[in-house]
Amino acid sequence: MDAYDRYLSPLSTRYASDEMQFLFSAQHKFHLWRKLWIALARAEKELGLDISDAQIAEMEKVEDDINFSVAEAREKIVRHDVMSHVYAFSQQAPSAAPIIHLGATSCYVTDNTDLIILREASMVLLHKAAQVLVNLRAFADRYKDVPALAYTHLQPAQLTTLGKRATLWMNELAMDMEQLQFQIDQLAFRGAKGTTGSQASFMELFDGDSEKVQALDEKIAASFDFPRLIPVCGQTYSRKIDSFFLSALSGIAQSASKFANDLRLLQSFEEMEEPFQKEQIGSSAMPYKRNPMRAERMTALARYVMTDALNPAFTASTQWMERTLDDSANKRIAVAEAFLATDAILNIYMNVTENMTVYEAVVHRRVMEKLPFMATENIMMESVKRGGNRQELHELIRVHSHAAARAVKEGKPNDLIQRLAQEEKIPLTEEEIRSHLEPSAYIGRCREQVEHFLADVADPLIARYHDSDRKITLSV
Repeated sequence: MDAYDRYLSPLSTRYASDEMQFLFSAQHKFHLWRKLWIALARAEKELGLDISDAQIAEMEKVEDDINFSVAEAREKIVRHDVMSHVYAFSQQAPSAAPIIHLGATSCYVTDNTDLIILREASMVLLHKAAQVLVNLRAFADRYKDVPALAYTHLQPAQLTTLGKRATLWMNELAMDMEQLQFQIDQLAFRGAKGTTGSQASFMELFDGDSEKVQALDEKIAASFDFPRLIPVCGQTYSRKIDSFFLSALSGIAQSASKFANDLRLLQSFEEMEEPFQKEQIGSSAMPYKRNPMRAERMTALARYVMTDALNPAFTASTQWMERTLDDSANKRIAVAEAFLATDAILNIYMNVTENMTVYEAVVHRRVMEKLPFMATENIMMESVKRGGNRQELHELIRVHSHAAARAVKEGKPNDLIQRLAQEEKIPLTEEEIRSHLEPSAYIGRCREQVEHFLADVADPLIARYHDSDRKITLSV
């Protein structure tokens, strides 16, 4: 069968980056297994077991040269992936065959590898999220003074600025980054805990020397730059760890989807638009269409990640006693695909925010269409200062506002200002009323909020995680 005769995950063929795909590849996984076996042998030798430098050197020589075909053929016979790779490794390093995997259970390699990959993959996401912050930071700073309609209930409300709205997107992503970093900071290594977590096999190897068994655990963890060890476990590390990480990924998906939905709405209002290539086709039937397909893809993938985050929750809750194997098949798919899909979401997020289009004339027109309604409170307050009755004025303005709004909905011009100017109980001229129609007077502290947010929240995260400018070319 070739690539066109079998199912291939769209995460691999269309969405996820090569960088993230490598972390969940067979090459990386089984290479880590071999590194773990070498680290185990080296630590056991240092603590007094009869293991030679030559045996370790032989393992190190073929560490990167994984004989996959041998392992795959062996697994068809023994139906056990770890023992198949122990066998394959032993074929390449025969002198080390007696001591490969000595005292360990399968989860020594499988679980410790998964913990390493959780950390590596999370860092990739943090670097990409930082690039999104860099892109949105430039946008927020550029448009921090540009008034725009704000919406509550998807109805026009008081004004905001385009830059201030961007900080809302940034703030939620910043929260997700901090949550993911918290999970990394809490991540501890499983180490060498034995079959049920009791370390009984290692106590046997070291003749009951508990201090050496503890030292073995610590040496292996240090080999992989883990400062902490899981204090207790069954056969596996607690599957709640997977749940914690996928919950953090779900948070990224939620924030990205919120941005994407906002952009889709703003594109329908013709205020903003995602990038659109010169020869891009928006619709097979309607040549004029410029659909927000990238933002739509973000929401689609985000929905998948948010749903996928339920998988490790169910797995963690059904691990009977010290372990059941019903975690394995689900975990292989759920954890890897959550990272691949989140990677894909951030790839699109980076791409879209790098070059969003703002139609300032449309933004301004929509502001001015609604500004007379928003100015009514200021008009009322000025009228009270000149001797008017607040309650009476409120009722008059309410009646005129609803009448003007109805006229607009019927396709007529917004004549609220003229209505108010002609109202005898409002002691202001039309010119005085129109003086209140300056959008910048209604944006409050948006500029200051943007500047403080960028300096206090965004910039520290960017400084910590932004490694280099990442330019993403989407596959489709």
